[in-house]
Amino acid sequence: MLVLLPPSEGKAASGRGTPLRTESLSLPGLTPARERVLDELTELCAADEDKAMNVLGLSEGLRGEVGKNAALRTAGARPAGEIYTGVLYDALDLASLEPAAKRRAGQWLLVFSGLWGALRTGDRIPSYRCSMGVKLPGLGALGAYWRPFMAEVMPEAAADGLVLDLRSAAYAAAWRPKGGTAERTATVRVLQSRIVGGVEKRSVVSHFNKATKGRVVRDLLLADARPANPAELVVALRDLGYAVEAEPPATGGKPWQLDIVVTEIH
Repeated sequence: MLVLLPPSEGKAASGRGTPLRTESLSLPGLTPARERVLDELTELCAADEDKAMNVLGLSEGLRGEVGKNAALRTAGARPAGEIYTGVLYDALDLASLEPAAKRRAGQWLLVFSGLWGALRTGDRIPSYRCSMGVKLPGLGALGAYWRPFMAEVMPEAAADGLVLDLRSAAYAAAWRPKGGTAERTATVRVLQSRIVGGVEKRSVVSHFNKATKGRVVRDLLLADARPANPAELVVALRDLGYAVEAEPPATGGKPWQLDIVVTEIH
């Protein structure tokens, strides 16, 4: 199983570890593409702070992120699973997983990134600021930039197993499964169910969507669940206590959409 995650906007500090070595990151076929994004980002942030803030879409309160980006080559690196924070990663809580589940996380999870393309949680990176929605002056929109490179490496990464795609729209734009891989892919939507005037009302939750997805991944890792396809994933999630609704796509070559229905959001 391969679980595709978005990164977090906020990130932990880099720390004092050994600096980045791009050649040591997973999916080595992405190394040249990563180097180009890294070069342009660091040069932009070192040369013109105000322009970098505009390109990165940063507010004045985040001006310090520009200096952090300028020093990416020399900053300390930590495992990506420690760098990414926020609602989904707080709920996933990789640090508290038992050793076997933590090893599975290193094998199953793939985090998409505007700067790195995609990473395993054990890949050592510095803290950075560069979303997939950024449009760099030289390389253009990063979602489009990464698309041909991800198309080369992702079929091998996905192999012939289930792909659980929990990415947000901006990161999904960098790679969309096709053919048989798409048929083995499941996307997840979290719906809140409420009774209003005796009638059930459902709505898409936003902030808590991330928390639920983090808990889903954590529960699958702890259970050592190994569904081979979306239908088996539905069974696995129901066994774990989730209310899941799903129907196979009407036509072939498309992912399944799973709805996880929650009555309480926390």
